[in-house]
Amino acid sequence: MANRIDILNKINEWLQPENFQDYCPNGLQVEGKSDVKTIISGVTASKALIEAAIDAHADMILVHHGYFWKGEDQRIQGMKRERLKQLLDNDINLVAYHLPLDDHPEYGNNRRLADVLDIRNARPLGGLVWEGELAEPMSPEAFGRHIAEQLHREPLWVGEGPSMIKRVGWCTGAAQGFINNALDAGLDAYISGEISEPTTHTARECGIHYYAAGHHATERYGVQALGKALAEEFGLIHKFIDCDNPV
Repeated sequence: MANRIDILNKINEWLQPENFQDYCPNGLQVEGKSDVKTIISGVTASKALIEAAIDAHADMILVHHGYFWKGEDQRIQGMKRERLKQLLDNDINLVAYHLPLDDHPEYGNNRRLADVLDIRNARPLGGLVWEGELAEPMSPEAFGRHIAEQLHREPLWVGEGPSMIKRVGWCTGAAQGFINNALDAGLDAYISGEISEPTTHTARECGIHYYAAGHHATERYGVQALGKALAEEFGLIHKFIDCDNPV
């Protein structure tokens, strides 16, 4: 068992959220009990994840997508009320880290996605975008199959790039707008979670393969790594719960 403040201090030491201008508050979003024994991690603090955490007798929920986003309705009603009521009634801490968890060189979503997809020499390209190389060049079709097998989700592949892919760039989540970073670096392919209507035209006209591999699917791995590290640091119980999301 560990104190909530000690856990938060350790995460902040690792992720350094003060270095980011984010769209939501990073860290403790809903205060629960002071002492923590069991942490449940997940991608998004949905009702399904909260209910699973209650069933697991969790003291803390650790997520990538929490609450209180810029521009959202601030009123506590409907879906938001029900989620907060469940957390408060069960005295569960909700802890969320957004951009700091995307960017971290060890626990970050981008770092961990490279491991899952076996991308070698993974390194930041600039901003939140990373780059690396495949162990062996793959055809665009083979690389799409590889992504599907590793992420358990069929990616949407568009674009007209090289016949063989070796150098790839990626950024998890809704990062389709960073495709130009990959183009500027002369990469063969770019992977992100989502796709927008203009992305198809950019990929086709500028000569790059684009794979929309799923917002949820690409961001499952950072929070798992962080939860595991906390469990090892403080001797806690940690379990990742994957609430399926096809997007």
